Amino acid sequence: MGAQLRVYRRRIRSTKSTAKITRAMELIAATRITKAQRAAEAAGPYAREITRAVSALASRVSDHPLLTEAENPTRAAVLVITSDKGLAGAFSTNVLKEAESLTRLLKEQGKEVVTYMVGRKGVNFYRFRDRKVEATWENITERPTYAHAQEIGSALMERFSQDTAEGGVDEIHVISTEFVSMLTQRASAVRALPLEVEEVDAAELEKAHGGQALPLYEFEPSAEDVLDRLLPQYVTNRIYFALLESAASQQASRRAAMKAATDNAEELAKKLTRLANQARQAEITNEISEIVGGADALAASSAGSE
Repeated sequence: MGAQLRVYRRRIRSTKSTAKITRAMELIAATRITKAQRAAEAAGPYAREITRAVSALASRVSDHPLLTEAENPTRAAVLVITSDKGLAGAFSTNVLKEAESLTRLLKEQGKEVVTYMVGRKGVNFYRFRDRKVEATWENITERPTYAHAQEIGSALMERFSQDTAEGGVDEIHVISTEFVSMLTQRASAVRALPLEVEEVDAAELEKAHGGQALPLYEFEPSAEDVLDRLLPQYVTNRIYFALLESAASQQASRRAAMKAATDNAEELAKKLTRLANQARQAEITNEISEIVGGADALAASSAGSE
């Protein structure tokens, strides 16, 4: 019985130590969420304005190569943004599931998929399954910068500008995690190029741009030339914003995972404490029984000798 009690006490100490670690990681993630949210909010105004400018350009130019879909697209680039570290719940798993779903869909459409991977978790996932990855970026997901987005965007735009016969791609898709709230993060896939221009009525257009109508731009030297310069910046900005939202989502997911781990560890410690108390009570009862039995035997022996 004493050995069992020692096992319970050792497990209680180990569980409480784990709870301290997960509680500290939860607090660290909570502080990093705030910083990541501020970075995303700071990038928001520029993202909205460049989207409005591109929307205005798209309404003026209809035959630009970056706006026109290929008649028979044969190759698509897919940028997948995962995390570099674990202990974030199903964060990377949800992104990879979305990537697998999109890859199957593109292959069913007869398109070859060229994968670009951000984050060590996604890189290891593809490497373990011996899948080809065109380019990888690691150790940038927690603190992404605009320089990182420029590097990724340049690689994708260079591939998109090439002819498909020379290895170019007809489409660019971005798979990342959208930060909805502290409790909700949603993996989503968006086609960055060619731009999907949809016809909407005036009310929907005004609502989509922050309740303001599109401004009347004047383009010099021409709308086509401005679009040539603006679209690469637009793609880079979308990637940058996706990296920022992914960073905030990663920390929120890690905070939730660590909170759940802490709660489970504390609950397990309570159960082990109850079991240890029961074992201790059983040990004490057994000791009392042995003492009483010994006393009765001595009493009976004394009575017999008299």
